[in-house]
Amino acid sequence: MSKRISSLMLLFLLLPVAALAADAPKVDTGDTAWVLMSTALVLMMTAPGLAMFYGGMVRKKNVLGTLMQSFILLCMISIQWVIWGYSVSFGPDKGGLIGGLDWAFLGGVGLEPYADYAGTIPHQLFMLFQMMFAVITPALIAGAFAERMKFSAFLIFSLLWTAIVYDPIAHWVWGTGGWLRSLGALDFAGGTVVHISSGVAALATALVLGRRKGYMHEVMMPHNLPMTVIGAGLLWFGWFGFNAGSALGANGLAVSTFLATNTAAAAAAIAWMAAEWLHRGKPTILGVASGLVAGLVAITPASGFVGPGPAIIVGLSAGVICYLSVSVVKPLLRYDDSLDAFGVHGVGGMFGAIATGLFASKAVNSAGADGLFFGGGWSLLGKQFIAIGASAAYSFILTIVILKIVDALVGLRVSPEEEMEGLDHSQHSESGYTM
Repeated sequence: MSKRISSLMLLFLLLPVAALAADAPKVDTGDTAWVLMSTALVLMMTAPGLAMFYGGMVRKKNVLGTLMQSFILLCMISIQWVIWGYSVSFGPDKGGLIGGLDWAFLGGVGLEPYADYAGTIPHQLFMLFQMMFAVITPALIAGAFAERMKFSAFLIFSLLWTAIVYDPIAHWVWGTGGWLRSLGALDFAGGTVVHISSGVAALATALVLGRRKGYMHEVMMPHNLPMTVIGAGLLWFGWFGFNAGSALGANGLAVSTFLATNTAAAAAAIAWMAAEWLHRGKPTILGVASGLVAGLVAITPASGFVGPGPAIIVGLSAGVICYLSVSVVKPLLRYDDSLDAFGVHGVGGMFGAIATGLFASKAVNSAGADGLFFGGGWSLLGKQFIAIGASAAYSFILTIVILKIVDALVGLRVSPEEEMEGLDHSQHSESGYTM
């Protein structure tokens, strides 16, 4: 009898431990496989996707310098992210503005799930997935100052910008305790964190560096459109990892996000083509490629919160809005955003954040909110405007400060002679095409 009582008492004492073990997050192999694949897809977006997309649009004397920018950022920001970037972006919150250095050098970032960010995949995998977002964001800015920035200045600027601008905004929007996340602003896969921050920074760099020599007086045609189209295709392919991978699992939300992403990209490509056809008389492959990227940008913040119907509306609208920004507004204002980083990513990202406030639906994602057109009133839309304004202002002001610091250290711009010679030879002593 006493043995039975002792056994019952032991079982009673162990019940809480068993319950805790049952509730502890566990690694799901299917989710892990999908996010591993998505991480590789987002890596491919930077190199070779963005590298080729931008590389084909510059003149042939600058093709290697442009390719180099994307490839070296993949290397440099990967190291920065491991040493302190991930900790500052996603580490334990410090006042809603930044993460602490508790996870510097990935201390405490192991192979067990971390419930606050990803309850079914290893914490290190979440870190790797987010690393690829940090890599591509400064690479997008390079489209604005293509063909005229010193390589040394590019390296210093990109490292400082990632640390001072990207990492804090990522914490605001996605980090546990981040003030925009706590406010309730929505950004499923990077409309605010990636595209608004980089697009506005692109505008700042274009204004500070000034125009390319001969801009608006000489014809500066893309030297290799097939390369650009291949790059656009790789971006489209990789974007499924960017958006659907942000579901952080092989689940129904990933499927819904995948569908919204593809639908918006297709609609935007058609809309840009139609707008260009009406405006200029003929459609171009560069226009179709630019349009699909605009659609991908615009749907990114909304992709996990909207169905296919709203995705079509977002894509069609983004194609027209970004076309007008690039083909009408930019020539009118006469600033030299070489490869339209602001016109596509900045404008498209802002529109996408607004569209999220209009079309988001809890029927698609219960973790989100209902937008204006789905019975949610003006609340979410107001929060989206706050997120747009705060991230845009922060990025623009800090980008100018960083540019001034870099200019004082090493100078920002190559000499007029080096610009005429081309960055391939003047900065790297190479030639993209040796016949």
